[in-house]
Amino acid sequence: MRLTKQKIILNSAINAFNSFFSAEDIYQRIKGKNLSLATVYRFLKNLEEKGEVHSYLCNNRKIYSCKKDNHIHFTCEKCGLVKHLTVKTVDFLQEITDDNICHFQVDVTGICRDCLKD
Repeated sequence: MRLTKQKIILNSAINAFNSFFSAEDIYQRIKGKNLSLATVYRFLKNLEEKGEVHSYLCNNRKIYSCKKDNHIHFTCEKCGLVKHLTVKTVDFLQEITDDNICHFQVDVTGICRDCLKD
């Protein structure tokens, strides 16, 4: 893939995020650079196909991450807070399957600590 001015701008915007981001987050960051939201989606799709980012659904939104670590999403049913919890090992999953697990994502719901206080 040829490194164009657009790709440099998009890579810079992605690298500015420490963790998770949406296409809309990237688009807001590059506003005024004459790039469309469709261009952002195409760029992210290309990065995903190359394995440089991965995506998942969180609260019915497609979220991207450059991180390769496995994680669990905790969503509070009361306030909507989403926490991303990193899991260091897949041992607990390997115990229930003979298949080779490369990556996983788990979504759990409940009531967060702050809402429990209310």
